Amino acid sequence: MRVIGLISGTSMDGIDVAVADLSISGDVVELVPVQHAEHPFPKDLLEKPRDLAEVCAFDTSLGQAFGEVAAGYLPADLISSLGQTVHHEVQDGDCLGTLQLGQPAWIAERTGVPVVADLRVRDVAAGGQGAPLASTLDALWLAGDAPAVALNIGGIANITVVRPGSPPIAYDTGPGNALMDAVMEVISHGQRRQDTNGEFARRGHTREDILKKLLADPYYAKPWPKSTGKELFNAEYLRGFPTVPAEDMLRTLAELTARTIADACRAHDASVVVASGGGMRNPVLVEALTKALDPIPLKISDSLGLPRDGKEAYLAALLGFLTWHGIAGNTPSATGASGPRLLGSITPGNGPLRLPEPVTTTVTKLKVGEATCAD
Repeated sequence: MRVIGLISGTSMDGIDVAVADLSISGDVVELVPVQHAEHPFPKDLLEKPRDLAEVCAFDTSLGQAFGEVAAGYLPADLISSLGQTVHHEVQDGDCLGTLQLGQPAWIAERTGVPVVADLRVRDVAAGGQGAPLASTLDALWLAGDAPAVALNIGGIANITVVRPGSPPIAYDTGPGNALMDAVMEVISHGQRRQDTNGEFARRGHTREDILKKLLADPYYAKPWPKSTGKELFNAEYLRGFPTVPAEDMLRTLAELTARTIADACRAHDASVVVASGGGMRNPVLVEALTKALDPIPLKISDSLGLPRDGKEAYLAALLGFLTWHGIAGNTPSATGASGPRLLGSITPGNGPLRLPEPVTTTVTKLKVGEATCAD
């Protein structure tokens, strides 16, 4: 079946869309990438909502924007939306709630296609962190002979550790682009939301005194499963640090992201790190990460068939496909949930829902087929 996956990440730098042809045979799910793209995030929604009226307006407007994007990629049998995370509440290591907006009814109304959405909260209700759900794709995709780590660098960086004979482990390692984006927004007075191509960081120097203080944050020493977000790693977080040139701060923050990721990968004896996400567009961060990981090789997810910029949207498509077929979409050993759960809720399209018979075989592998051309 053809599935459209939608997501806007914590950086709010765009609406990512991916179209995949998905099928299942025995214990193998095959995902054939068709196309992926990034669409501009609505400028009037760049500020998170602050009161109930703004939450309602944001939920509606983003749902409409998602619906408009999805309509450009029809026909499809199913749409799956991970939405926009506007709050992720973690206290004392427990996730108490998570809120993703982008009302799926608007997507269904615009496209006439059934929509799977609100994919994180069932895992949270079962005692999990609701993240990183990428662990589901990663564990199936990288199943093999050697310990491998899948890395995604968005606003927050997360890893999935896949090793034969052991349940996968996944968690947020800490900030990905979030702190760098916050600095750029402050110094540009809201005109720039990211350090494109590491332009500013390239001119700076790592401040070891500041880096040492940053690395002392207790989050990094917490046991997994764990998750975090911009509720912690934001502009306010940096207010207690010495005032230094923006270029030096950005270079230091790139080093922070690289070192915390590398420390996590080394703790799990990774043989290879397969990376994706918007952070891989920043050459300064990629250079720092390559150096911090050495001699562990750093590969880009494109080399294994999933494009670095589209992987999260393909994840959304996969999760929706699993729910549609009655297959649990979380990985309890990664999220901390008390067991496997069907994820999300389904909003009907133009007609009545006609779900297939649930798949009873345990899925153990994801095969990424050769990309096809879009219709």
